[in-house]
Amino acid sequence: MPTTPAENKANAMAFYDLMFNRCQPRAAIERYVGDVYIQHNPHVGDGKDAFIAYFERMAAEYPGKSVSFKRAIAEDDLVVLHCHQLWPGSEDYAGIDIFRFDDDGKVVEHWDVLQVIGAGSKNDNGLF
Repeated sequence: MPTTPAENKANAMAFYDLMFNRCQPRAAIERYVGDVYIQHNPHVGDGKDAFIAYFERMAAEYPGKSVSFKRAIAEDDLVVLHCHQLWPGSEDYAGIDIFRFDDDGKVVEHWDVLQVIGAGSKNDNGLF
């Protein structure tokens, strides 16, 4: 029986928290990812091993990095997370991550768009 959008949303947030905040990408892959992992971010290789290698390197290079969720939207097999990424010693980002889930509630595909949080804005609305 396929998982619900609400279950997928909870799994997307738990996956992201485990790999990004808790710096355990291998555990995140083992727990939350399906048989395949299709990556669309051009800075991360395709597949599970490339994901693990990238986020293990990011954990070592940016200790204390963190993400907070500002919005989470789920529909059918897709979840969108609107996130604030903090990268100590580097630029911070507003991000949109899109995850596709299989019928077992496992992540199988990922897209993202990141925007550097700059000092100025032509409006007072903010990024979040």
